Amino acid sequence: MKQSKLDNSTRITIGVSSCLLGENVRFDGGHKKNQYLLNTLTEYFHFHAFCPEVSIGLGIPREPIRLVEQNDEIKCVGTKDETLDVTHRLEQVADEQVSWQESISGYILKKDSPSCGMERVKVYKGVMPERNGIGIYARKLMENFPNLPVEEEGRLNDLILRENFIQRVFVYARWQQLMSQNYSIKDIQQFHAQHKYIYMSHNQTAVKELGGLLANPFESLVTLAQEYITKAMKLLKSRATKASHTNTLQHIQGYLKKYIDADDKQELVEAITEYSNGFVPLIVPITLLRHHFRKYPNEYITQSFYMRPHPSELMLLNNI
Repeated sequence: MKQSKLDNSTRITIGVSSCLLGENVRFDGGHKKNQYLLNTLTEYFHFHAFCPEVSIGLGIPREPIRLVEQNDEIKCVGTKDETLDVTHRLEQVADEQVSWQESISGYILKKDSPSCGMERVKVYKGVMPERNGIGIYARKLMENFPNLPVEEEGRLNDLILRENFIQRVFVYARWQQLMSQNYSIKDIQQFHAQHKYIYMSHNQTAVKELGGLLANPFESLVTLAQEYITKAMKLLKSRATKASHTNTLQHIQGYLKKYIDADDKQELVEAITEYSNGFVPLIVPITLLRHHFRKYPNEYITQSFYMRPHPSELMLLNNI
């Protein structure tokens, strides 16, 4: 049976708005260099930089563009010259990038951008704008790849959102690797087993529904796979809480109850409680559990990516 895992030497590729990497592609000739991307994420991911505004031929510097509502449609036009309508060109350039976008495992976009903003982009209708728009390029990207993990650089300052995005990227990359091979229903079932506790830490009800999907008869394996990953990525978008992680840790601990003595049980309980109360990061109780499972192996637990995240993922999440 195939293993849905990543080679430790292979960096995952994610798309990034070029300005976030310090490229001078902004309308004013500047950039929006993001230190977290450049100082931390660059050590673990390979970046594919892209600026849709430059790609469609807008100069540097250039007239700024913005989203406006015209006749119940959202257009992207010049801030001074509204006859400069680049809506279709931005949609078209997004479609033209499909060849490389289909191989990436995540995308980090520039917030507030009329081309790249993921959410809450200003839309003008009259004088006062409303923050209810999506950048034209970003919208098309997410329509073309609805399961692709996408995030804005500003939201990565939130540790929970950061953890969520990074985890989704690694799960999606493993799924892409599985889909690139000849796979069977057993391979998808194994993938589910390997990720069950990750799912559980996000939504216990949804993980049962996801498992039920694989237990039902199906006509097309391709259709089943698409439905599975769509539901899985939707599940993972919900925030994992300390309470749900605690429940997951306690569930895993139950596999050891027949093997470890009272002192070890108490130590585990204390480690999980300290995590639940915010005194130690998640990796502390996981490391302790891994120690006991090395002494008392359980194949199902050993296969779980919740218990053995990819080394790069582990380094990125060890402060959570």
